[in-house]
Amino acid sequence: MAFLHKLQNRYASSRPPSTGNPGSDSRLARDCRVRLWRYRGFRPGCHGLELPGSAKEMIIPVTQSATQELPSRRLFGRLWKNYLHQHRGSMALAFALMTIEGSTLALISWMLKPLFDRVFVGKEADALWWVGGAIFSIFLLRALTLIASRSLLKRISLNISTEMQGDMLAHILTLDGRFFRDNSPGALIERIQGDTIAVQGVWATIITGATRDVISLIGLFAVAVTIDPTWTVAALIGIPLLVAPAALIQRYIRRKMRQSRANASLRATRLDEILHGIASIRLNRAEGAQTRRFGEIIGRIRRAEIKVAATSVLMPALTDIVTGIGFVAVLALGGSQVMEGTRSVGDFMSFFTALALAFQPMRRLGGLAGSWQTAAASLERIYQILDTHPTILPGPRRDAPADTAIELDDVRLSYDGQQVLHGLSFRAEAGQTTALVGPSGAGKSTVFNLLTRMVDPDGGRVLLGGIPVAEYDLETLRDQFSTVSQEAALFDESLRDNILMGRPDADENALRQALEVAHVSEFTDGLSRGLDSAAGPRGSSLSGGQRQRVAIARAVLRDAPILLLDEATSALDSASERLVQDSLDRLSKGRTTLVIAHRLSTIRNADKIVVISDGRVVEQGSHDQLMSRGGNYASLVAMQFGEPS
Repeated sequence: MAFLHKLQNRYASSRPPSTGNPGSDSRLARDCRVRLWRYRGFRPGCHGLELPGSAKEMIIPVTQSATQELPSRRLFGRLWKNYLHQHRGSMALAFALMTIEGSTLALISWMLKPLFDRVFVGKEADALWWVGGAIFSIFLLRALTLIASRSLLKRISLNISTEMQGDMLAHILTLDGRFFRDNSPGALIERIQGDTIAVQGVWATIITGATRDVISLIGLFAVAVTIDPTWTVAALIGIPLLVAPAALIQRYIRRKMRQSRANASLRATRLDEILHGIASIRLNRAEGAQTRRFGEIIGRIRRAEIKVAATSVLMPALTDIVTGIGFVAVLALGGSQVMEGTRSVGDFMSFFTALALAFQPMRRLGGLAGSWQTAAASLERIYQILDTHPTILPGPRRDAPADTAIELDDVRLSYDGQQVLHGLSFRAEAGQTTALVGPSGAGKSTVFNLLTRMVDPDGGRVLLGGIPVAEYDLETLRDQFSTVSQEAALFDESLRDNILMGRPDADENALRQALEVAHVSEFTDGLSRGLDSAAGPRGSSLSGGQRQRVAIARAVLRDAPILLLDEATSALDSASERLVQDSLDRLSKGRTTLVIAHRLSTIRNADKIVVISDGRVVEQGSHDQLMSRGGNYASLVAMQFGEPS
């Protein structure tokens, strides 16, 4: 329990555990590419702390949010610890510059006293020059400090936004499959991009506006108190009227902005779906329906933001009313004293100018409450991501398995309450090819996810080399696999970068060998830029067969001992299939290979064929053995070829 208490304290303070050695701690953080908020024990490949089994109950389920509605003070505290603290030097300089800028308003109002008393009333000619020169110098100082502070704060704001976006993506990449089933790509893009930009824009406004305006008000009211404390009290008589409305307005704005940001995620999701399904939309003449649905979403965003805008102006409006009450009170009290001769015109003009100059800062500060709530709504959504921890944790074993035999023993798994695997059991021998066949939805692809720990089973054992995969460090485990799937995921980078993704340090000889095995050179030689040609978004510049061959070259270069092939040729024409199948045959030699295939002709020569139906193994054996039994496999072959083969 002492360990759990310590872990809870560390998590609550948003700091990783310390090894006791500052140099070692900094190296660990740098190696893991994490920032102070991230708990190192949850990051695959980070080994600052071993978790006992009892600690797992503290891990937040991936489908749950650890951040609900946080008080503004706590949100700001986390923002300070996670991001602002490391920029404290630059922020201190910016605040110093804004202090000078803000104090210039007080100096201007103070200079009006000698301007009226000594120049306009006293007729002192010499005073005209030094008072005018002093006022010009004050304005020049204000302009210079304004430029310097704004430039510095903009840089800080951009740095924070960039760091926040990088941290969110790095953290999302540590999360497991269930998180991505619950969160669409569009929604995640909106959080990484839209919410951080919202925080950046509002944060710059808040820091710049609040700091400058607070300092200006302090200086202006200091001048006012110096001239006459009684007048100052009269000027502030209406301030208590703002307290209750301010609290209500802030709560309302936070609620509406939370709704607006949630709908912004829906908007991004809908756009992602529309743009990736544009061909289907056109072929089904669904343009109108999709436009209407998208219009409903952006309509909800518009209505929420209109309400926020309408509510946000209430505070500046109330501030105007309160300021007007103060003006009238000072005019009534101070004006009579000037007429009686107990106070000078310079006193009154200096005080009245200070009060007039305080009007706009007070007005802006009244509006900043709504701006902060806008930022707070986005910050909540950002921390909902950062507070989601993976449920799949790395094991302690970092040495690669001596044996690459794969075994599933009575494995059970469910997704969202629906049972997917019902006691699945089979063994794939090292160095052999094992094929998984069966109807769609039988659970074949789930086996690959279990082996690579994209998901953990509810029960049973998944073994690699006779050792449960949960005991391996995640990086060590995944280094054992090369995968080629039907989708052949490529990125909008050069073909060279796409192939080198699994092994960035590969030399040119290894790269050329991979190109030869995968038949990639046959089409890259005809491209003007060869391997430096762009693959296009999701590999759109290439045909299906070319994408598959690039993915195979990547797997060849990775040179992992186990090969996972998931429908690698199912979407290809006959010519492309022959080339890709030849590449796969070369790649699988000497490797433990698991193949998922609907085209049964591609797995006839497998050492073992495992037939899966409804999450269970219904039969297994070689092609000839299964055909002689006349069971499920023989039926599948007959359906594809019209007769047993």
